[in-house]
Amino acid sequence: AFSGSGAPDGHLHGIPVVREKNGVVAVPPQGKVCGLCGNYDGNIRNDLAKRSGESVADALEFASGWTASESDCPAAARLGSLSDPCGNNRYRAEWAERRCGVIIGPTFQACHSRVDPGPYYDACVRDACACDSSGDSECVCTAVAAYSKACSEAGACVRWRRPQFCPIFCDYYNAPGGCEWHYKSCGADCMKTCRNPSGSCSQLISGLEGTHV
Repeated sequence: AFSGSGAPDGHLHGIPVVREKNGVVAVPPQGKVCGLCGNYDGNIRNDLAKRSGESVADALEFASGWTASESDCPAAARLGSLSDPCGNNRYRAEWAERRCGVIIGPTFQACHSRVDPGPYYDACVRDACACDSSGDSECVCTAVAAYSKACSEAGACVRWRRPQFCPIFCDYYNAPGGCEWHYKSCGADCMKTCRNPSGSCSQLISGLEGTHV
């Protein structure tokens, strides 16, 4: 998959961490974490808890609650002015709503009853508005991929990528005339990789999206 491994990349304080190239950090142990990754208790509605334990509704307020100090992180002082990234640019908000609409549209219909798309759609729109750079679409794709992963973990594998929407060209890695690498929306829980040539996994990770053999 994107991480290039069917096993955790490493351990942090005893917690196996899987790093994926699309910006997602997966922490398998349930109920043993806190911070920017949430508490992983299966309820996404209570993940925005600051260091003090106070739950907030605003993602930027939540993030600023985990900064050490403004002197260590000067950008933290500017978070207040970014509380509504869509409010200052209605054109961009409309663009974000269109792009993120795939989450609440028919593409993911099979997943809607398993995983509430609302919070993921809202987060996607907010991220798309705040991501004002040449890689705008990457922010949308990362947000949609997060919902796709939640769907996969809930038993609904969705093929949502298209050549014109968040494509992944796995065939690029094939040798001329070869057909070894393929894109899969949901890979096997355990697979052979360069780091794991035997294909044996002590910890299974639910079908990761990415390039597979």
